[in-house]
Amino acid sequence: MADITRRLGWRHLRGAPAAHVRHHRSGRLVHDGPGLSFWFRSLTATLSEIPVDDRELAMTFHARTADFQDVSVQATVTYRISDPAVAAVRLDFSIDPDTGVWRGAPLEQLGTLLTETAQQHALDVLARTPLAAALVDGVAAVRERISAGLAAEPRLPATGIEVVAVRVMAVRPEPEVERALRTPAREQIQQEADRATYERRAVAVERERAIAENELDSQIELARREEQLVDQRGTNARREAEEHAAADAVRADAEASRTVRLAEAEATRTVRLADAEAAKAVRLATAEAQAAREVGEARAEAQAHWLRAHADIDVSTLHALTGTRLAENLPRIENLTVSPDVLTALLARLGTHGGDRS
Repeated sequence: MADITRRLGWRHLRGAPAAHVRHHRSGRLVHDGPGLSFWFRSLTATLSEIPVDDRELAMTFHARTADFQDVSVQATVTYRISDPAVAAVRLDFSIDPDTGVWRGAPLEQLGTLLTETAQQHALDVLARTPLAAALVDGVAAVRERISAGLAAEPRLPATGIEVVAVRVMAVRPEPEVERALRTPAREQIQQEADRATYERRAVAVERERAIAENELDSQIELARREEQLVDQRGTNARREAEEHAAADAVRADAEASRTVRLAEAEATRTVRLADAEAAKAVRLATAEAQAAREVGEARAEAQAHWLRAHADIDVSTLHALTGTRLAENLPRIENLTVSPDVLTALLARLGTHGGDRS
């Protein structure tokens, strides 16, 4: 839509690059081209705006196949106005000089023209095609037929319209028919799934049987090896007992030999000790006898000297020495009581001995 502004009774139009503007003043073409910008007076100007960009026209219509089944076709036609001057003459693209809005609905007229033309060719091709074939190859067949029909349609070039591309997205039956058509495929898929499930179960059962057989074989082999292990353990136990018995015998022999050697050594040591003790006793007895002999000789010699020394001493002296020796050998006397009779007799003796000495 053109951008129109007002200034002091004049109008200024500014077009877009994808819009072709035609300006007539008093029946004479003044401006003609895309993206124009100019001043004009609304009372004397006639304006037309023709879009020259590519436009998408989506269409959905119903058709009937050769076996009288209703289908819906979804398609899109891309077109553009290649000759704006022809299109402006054949269709009403005039705009309001105050607002820039189309006075009519030219694009709706173009859409109706393209839709009815495309629908005519699609109905023609689907009417001779069964439903199954239409669902399988209908998209390509309908697209080719619509493209060829629009290209051969003389009214489109006469209106200045060029078809750029045709796309058909789907050819679909009614929902009930579609569900009915899907049922065999679903049943077949379900059967395939069931067969796969059964095969998988059969394979699983076979594998379980193989696993069970392997486990049984493993248990048998394990039992056989356990039997061998028990036999080997018994053999090892016997060998160990024999080895222990042999070792005990060797230890007993060694202990007996050691005991014999110790007894012999002890006997030898005892004999040696006895011999040493006997020799020591002999030496000790000999030494004691020698010492006793020497002591006896010394005593005899001392006695002889003593006798010789006292041979010339008088009796009173000997008595005094005897008293002295006796006093030396007597025990300690704490108190001594001397009676007058004893003292008189003793003094008399001492006097006697004194007179004798004088």
